[in-house]
Amino acid sequence: MYKKALLSIPLIFSLAACSSDEETNDTANVTEEERIYQNNCASCHGKTLEGYAGPELVNIGNKMSKDEILETINKGANGMPAGIIKGEEAEKVAEWLSAKK
Repeated sequence: MYKKALLSIPLIFSLAACSSDEETNDTANVTEEERIYQNNCASCHGKTLEGYAGPELVNIGNKMSKDEILETINKGANGMPAGIIKGEEAEKVAEWLSAKK
């Protein structure tokens, strides 16, 4: 049994080495606004704003102002619960989304 454990250690390290650089690069290039969005909104609006259970947000800045987006975040709309993100984080995401044109 001891031999099997020793033989599996190189495999574990090689697998970890293959995936860790890619994950580190992905998170290093993500803005705070994108991180907030991914953690709170992407499950309904899609990882790339493409829409899923909620509407797509790809060009939302052409349809809504920052204040309108912030109001939707704060009050909810059409099945979207109110206040999923709050305060400064909501402000940042509203600003970020309003630039999507």
